[in-house]
Amino acid sequence: MRINILCIGKTDDREIKNLIDYYTARLPKHWNFEMTEIPDVKNARNLSPDLLKKEEAKLFQNYFENSDLVILLDEKGKQYTSREFAQKMDSWMNSSVKKINFLIGGAYGFSDEIYQRANEKIALSKMTFTHQMVRLFMVEQFYRADQILQGKPYHND
Repeated sequence: MRINILCIGKTDDREIKNLIDYYTARLPKHWNFEMTEIPDVKNARNLSPDLLKKEEAKLFQNYFENSDLVILLDEKGKQYTSREFAQKMDSWMNSSVKKINFLIGGAYGFSDEIYQRANEKIALSKMTFTHQMVRLFMVEQFYRADQILQGKPYHND
């Protein structure tokens, strides 16, 4: 199975990038993890929020197949504990899913087309975080899920 974080724009903050790299290096190889940073929409400042979301949707759709799972990181999504998320990851890994795409949208979120395509929505918190921090938090949660599933003492209850 492949796990991919699809996100709009690059991670500019060096400290966040270093931490993402730190956790990415610790993910199990069989997860085939990758993070795909999709270039920002050109002339985004000249577009309305709805039009920008539609343009971003077109870019996102270039990166996944019909058979892929599409999980939106969205403030209206379901919240999981780390243990629940680990069990969810285990469930996906043991199913016939070949690729899971976790989408981090642009500043205005996702278009209706992306919401309709999504298999699930996950919220990291009721709080708002920068898109770059969400990337870090997700990679750390992938690592935490792996450690939980292996029964290692990384996660304390």
